[in-house]
Amino acid sequence: AISLNIKDKAILYAAYMGYVKGGGIFIPTARPYRLGDEIFMLISLSDDPTRLPVAGRVVWVTPAGCHGNRVQGVGVQFKEDESGLQARRRIEGLLGGHLQSARPTHTL
Repeated sequence: AISLNIKDKAILYAAYMGYVKGGGIFIPTARPYRLGDEIFMLISLSDDPTRLPVAGRVVWVTPAGCHGNRVQGVGVQFKEDESGLQARRRIEGLLGGHLQSARPTHTL
């Protein structure tokens, strides 16, 4: 399992993939994942000690040395189950109005 601890809203905004069906998150990693790989994550948000267990699959890969100085890592689409829905609700609840921002993210 990958543990992801995101305390800052700006970092969460940059990592969240709201345009992916069911939501998703970008994970900075040097591990060599491929599209379609299954990943299990434990996500901690803000100052909440509760870790959200979420399964998903890789839908985005940013390789090392990518143009534009992008962070190496993978985008993981949340599984369409209760845990994925709960993670999406928590993240979108924390981000609130930031979701409509035009600021760039790790993926778009």
